[in-house]
Amino acid sequence: MGLFWRVLVALPFFFAYVNGEHFTYPSRHPGKAELAGFKGPDSLATDGGGFFSGPLIVDDDVAATTGNQGGTTEVTVGKPEDDTLETSLANDGIGNANMIEAATTFKGSWELFLENGGVSAMHLILLPKINQALMFDATVWKISKIKLPGPPCRHVEGTNEEDCFAHSVLMDIDTGKLRPLRLKYDTWCSSGGLDINGRLVSTGGYNNGSDTVRILDLCDTCDWKEYPGALANGRWYATQVTLGDGKFMVFGGRDFPTYEFVPPEGKKNTHQDVVDFKFLVETHDPVENNLYPFVYLSTDGNVFIFANNRSVLLNPKTHNIIHEFPVLPNGARNYPASGSACLLPIILKPNEDRKVIPAEILVCGGAPHDAYEKADLQRPKVFLPGSCDCARLDFTKRDSKWNIFNMPSARLLGDMAVLPTGDVLIVNGAKTGSAGWDDAREPNLNPVLYKFQTDGTASKFTVLNPSNIPRMYHSSFAILPDAKVLIAGSNTNPGYLDDALFPTEVRVEKFSPHYLDPNLAMFRQEIITEKSDNQLKYGQKFTVQIRGNGVIDQQKLQVTIYSPPFVTHGICMNQRLIQLGILEFNKDVAPNTNNIVLQAPMNGNIAQPGYYMLFVNYNGVPCLRSMWVQILP
Repeated sequence: MGLFWRVLVALPFFFAYVNGEHFTYPSRHPGKAELAGFKGPDSLATDGGGFFSGPLIVDDDVAATTGNQGGTTEVTVGKPEDDTLETSLANDGIGNANMIEAATTFKGSWELFLENGGVSAMHLILLPKINQALMFDATVWKISKIKLPGPPCRHVEGTNEEDCFAHSVLMDIDTGKLRPLRLKYDTWCSSGGLDINGRLVSTGGYNNGSDTVRILDLCDTCDWKEYPGALANGRWYATQVTLGDGKFMVFGGRDFPTYEFVPPEGKKNTHQDVVDFKFLVETHDPVENNLYPFVYLSTDGNVFIFANNRSVLLNPKTHNIIHEFPVLPNGARNYPASGSACLLPIILKPNEDRKVIPAEILVCGGAPHDAYEKADLQRPKVFLPGSCDCARLDFTKRDSKWNIFNMPSARLLGDMAVLPTGDVLIVNGAKTGSAGWDDAREPNLNPVLYKFQTDGTASKFTVLNPSNIPRMYHSSFAILPDAKVLIAGSNTNPGYLDDALFPTEVRVEKFSPHYLDPNLAMFRQEIITEKSDNQLKYGQKFTVQIRGNGVIDQQKLQVTIYSPPFVTHGICMNQRLIQLGILEFNKDVAPNTNNIVLQAPMNGNIAQPGYYMLFVNYNGVPCLRSMWVQILP
């Protein structure tokens, strides 16, 4: 082992509090069949695990709950059984109507989409218009499962080596065709988001990449443009958020409890552009637990930041914390405890005129504050149970308190995908341990569906069918235009290891959620893109044309727009789903064809400028394929 690697291995034991991913190689396990602590898929559906204290609200009944006024008729396909995903009704935001879902016993299905995705998808985002998934990990290991198509290779800084492997690929989401991309500056544990034109703006990373800004444009031949030194502080394990004017802020990162605005392309920040952020000092445990903070733009223009177990609202113009919310109990939630979070759907009414539009965060899972210390620094390793609780908080209300309830099983290292219907798919991850190399056990193979209700009274979890591929540390996802969920990544190893307890994973899967039950296919509408408006201005009326079988009942329609997130380490940067208000529904403008007249969001604090996937859902079943729309400032 060279001096470089010896130093990297040794440093964590001198500076334990800063290292979540050090280069201590895991024990080798040639056989994959008997994973330590892994009891098989059946046990994962019922085994609770985890720890819990404090008030508990458990929503595990199977009775339908109806919170709407006026009521609608349940649509049942087939004969529901005791575990049916029952009818759920929602108020607000779909014209003067209420939403209804078709009941189904379908628990989802898995397909292996690609045997070798080229790289292990530590980072993943769906790029608009070109419908390609960008997957990348890190340059530091100088290896992947796909080579660059030819010279030039990457010169390894400080050596005479050349690295001819690709560490970033574009994958066609329909065909699986891969296009390797070139990276020079290390993207390990970086951050990112889409700009108004759909380009990925990526920030930070490791070593020579920690202060780098990268841009990937949308074209068949585009490659990374890299701007080292553009950031004033190193941003390793930082979080990037898009503001209402389309600008980016980046928060935190190892050893830098600060934030800064991302400079325009080709420009560089100075230390005068950095803002000290005491909140990130205060939330720092001996083993961190506040990296990759959960950061979301509030509908009032403030920024919500959650780190470890605390959360605040920050005014990005005055740099003042204007409110702190109650502490969320029961452990830590951010890296390396690595729970997950998402912004729940923002529900708009027709002719929206409310001064405050509610915005609510859902936080699930995590681990005890000392989980990383036990799993990574202690010998023998001890894998503490993860958290099995979730909590919701409306951060537009100053008197908000956490509503805490249990999910079916413990989970850390997981992901939370907001589905086109507004429900949340909790997927990937483990049940014990921590983030870090070889620091988690018991893969949680079963996705869980969380039924979102706009009135907040009937939340419900349903355990769905399991994958047979453990998705542990460094897993990721993307919502696809056909409403399937792309699942990729998982690497608990410092490099590409095929004989580890959990080998480096390059297989790519697609998961079909409950609404893709073949028996519900009759409800899937087709968006007629050439007859629909795809460039929107704030507050304006616009039209979407749909075609389908049979007569459409407006009360069963829902239209949502979804901003594709930058996904890494259980955090989904800028994931946002907005349910639009329906102003008019014009039937039979052509045979089996109808027009929906909608109102675009009123301002950039509700929906940041840029690209969104527009879905039309009927009876809770998404359309055949979403349409890309661009919101212009």
